[in-house]
Amino acid sequence: MDYLILKHLHVSCVALSGTGFFLRGLLMLYRSPWRQLPLVRVLPHVIDTALLASALAMTVISAQYPFVADWLTAKLLGLVIYIACGTMALKRARTQSQRAAFFVAALFAFTYIVSVALTRHVLGPLVWIT
Repeated sequence: MDYLILKHLHVSCVALSGTGFFLRGLLMLYRSPWRQLPLVRVLPHVIDTALLASALAMTVISAQYPFVADWLTAKLLGLVIYIACGTMALKRARTQSQRAAFFVAALFAFTYIVSVALTRHVLGPLVWIT
């Protein structure tokens, strides 16, 4: 598959995944019964699988790997934080205030990941400092 097609797929999945997480977070905060709908529960896994597959394919095609390219390492670490905070926000945190705090932290992690991808620099939005 052509790299440019993979990149467009990846960016589209990033937008869908981020928007979906934001909406599911709002549903959680408002304790909406819609969060239990099958589509709301399954679709994020489909989108995130396509997102991960396109990321892995682009990594192989471009021969840029985490722990070799600093910015990809930063994205990977940001992803781990995003997943951990997102899981706490949507499932694991005990209180609503904890869920809200983890939700905000996950949104910051998501923003960091996107900014690193756009700047291709570990500092992401603070790249102007260097």
